[in-house]
Amino acid sequence: MNPHDELNALIAMFPDETPLFERAEHIPSSLTPEPYKQMLVHNHHMTVTMESYHRSPVDVRVLAERHTPAQDGGTYDRKILLLKSGTEEVVQFGIVRFHFQYVTEQVRNEILDGKTPLGHVLINHNVLRQIDLGAILRITAGQALASYLQMEAGEVTYGRLATIFCNEKPAVDLLEISAPLPNA
Repeated sequence: MNPHDELNALIAMFPDETPLFERAEHIPSSLTPEPYKQMLVHNHHMTVTMESYHRSPVDVRVLAERHTPAQDGGTYDRKILLLKSGTEEVVQFGIVRFHFQYVTEQVRNEILDGKTPLGHVLINHNVLRQIDLGAILRITAGQALASYLQMEAGEVTYGRLATIFCNEKPAVDLLEISAPLPNA
């Protein structure tokens, strides 16, 4: 699937009343400006990267979620924010699709609980994982994204599409968008 089709499929899961983006364009990793490059161009969990960059643990806030029955592949989709722990400062917006058949029931239950960021759940349970960076995106915020990330509509930020392989199976599809960063 090309990056725009993947992006459209993920954002279509949770339509907003106002546009999420004014524009989203795939850019080469090499053209990603700092500090977004260090935040996005890697094969690590964004949870850990965000915590390191912002020098703070992060909390997850589930904005919306939906389940598809096991006979249809058993996915769990959610729209989330990551916030600096104990604050209302948003550091990341995300849309995630989990394919639960590739993780244990305990991991599944902890993800459904919605209290621990995904990266920490997988790390804490020693799930063998590999993160495949799919695309870097230059995003001009629409009204919905601006509201989520506490920024102005029309302002630019960056994000990524990625897939997490759990035990060598494509278990998680991700859209991860950084809040605007200083010095960018």
